[in-house]
Amino acid sequence: MAAVNDVQSNLFLQVKSLYSVKGHLSDDLLSALHFTFQGPLLPALDILDHNEVTKMKCTSGRIIFQVIGSSGKPYTCFPSSNYCSCLSFTFSVLKRRDISMCKHVLAMHLSAAMKKYEEISVTDAEMTRLINTCFTPQTH
Repeated sequence: MAAVNDVQSNLFLQVKSLYSVKGHLSDDLLSALHFTFQGPLLPALDILDHNEVTKMKCTSGRIIFQVIGSSGKPYTCFPSSNYCSCLSFTFSVLKRRDISMCKHVLAMHLSAAMKKYEEISVTDAEMTRLINTCFTPQTH
């Protein structure tokens, strides 16, 4: 698994480097991203195209991202653990292990590499509330 994480980290570094210089990704890099991430890549790029990623930072330095899904619902993503509050993460990443990350986590990493996000500051109390809502069982 460490080798997979190294490949993914290397790709995100390449995205950061190329995007900062050229303002777009090359076909070769997009092909490498597609080979590595497959299904979640196009929806993640669509999320970026619609500017649906927000980086939230609190005064104590904690950082989380909120990514708006295709349904319009915000999902909370943690950059340090690649966790997402969406159902796809729970079932496809954790249970079935079909994919290494959901589209929201991939969008978070790509947006961080490309600096394509809105950044807002929140209080420590607001950050705590946001984190707690991720782990509160949802009733439908």
